[in-house]
Amino acid sequence: MPELPEVETTRRGIELLVRDCRIEGVEVRQGALRQPVPGDLSSRLRGARFGSIGRRAKYLLVGTSVETLLVHLGMSGSLRVVDGGEDLRTHDHLIFHLEDGRQLRYHDPRRFGIVIWGGEDPQQHPLLEKIGPEPLDNPELGEHLFQRSRGRKVLLRNFLLDSKIVAGVGNIYASEAAWRSRIRPDRAAGRISRARYENLAGEIQTVLGEAVEKGGTTLRDFVNPDGEPGYFQHLFAVYDRADEDCRRCQKKIRRAVHSNRSYFYCPGCQR
Repeated sequence: MPELPEVETTRRGIELLVRDCRIEGVEVRQGALRQPVPGDLSSRLRGARFGSIGRRAKYLLVGTSVETLLVHLGMSGSLRVVDGGEDLRTHDHLIFHLEDGRQLRYHDPRRFGIVIWGGEDPQQHPLLEKIGPEPLDNPELGEHLFQRSRGRKVLLRNFLLDSKIVAGVGNIYASEAAWRSRIRPDRAAGRISRARYENLAGEIQTVLGEAVEKGGTTLRDFVNPDGEPGYFQHLFAVYDRADEDCRRCQKKIRRAVHSNRSYFYCPGCQR
């Protein structure tokens, strides 16, 4: 599914292309997403303009002159700005018609995404209000992780995936940051020192930042707003590299499964 870097890549690209553009109309071709598309979406947005586009964890906060839209790309969703003459794809479920003839298309084969109104204060929306702090550009992240981990027996990987602890790290980037920090992802979160959490926090920020710059990761469905895939997967040190040599110590990378999800680590240099 699109992780934080893919969502941030989408945010940057879409905002650049649609900010201040007038919406001529919205065509809802399929409104049965994870939550139903609001029935008044088209009528309220006709004549409105797009504003700034923010992000909270893996949610996009799409500003308009009417109200902010809360958008989640689900397992397979994407947003692309295309020429109005481009052929529609089967799973183009929402079409935002822009004044210059272009279209913003929401595409979602699995229909597990969300496009709903964000309310008066989107940050206080029930979907967002309990999400932990953002990891990028957060100087207090290491101390925050250390304090929240005290007494916790949960695996470090699962601790980092808990959105109430930290927003949107994701499975791929948790594995990569743990490798860079030389910490095994199956260690108990509460048994990791403050110094190691400070190092881990820095690596989380570095790996997420690198992924944003590379346009995210392509595993199944993700493309950026220009229709191009992400390229961070070419820099994976451990994720999806089971039985390959570690790039640091040449031991074989191992794959393990917990809570029906795979994670990857090096038994040689991660402790």
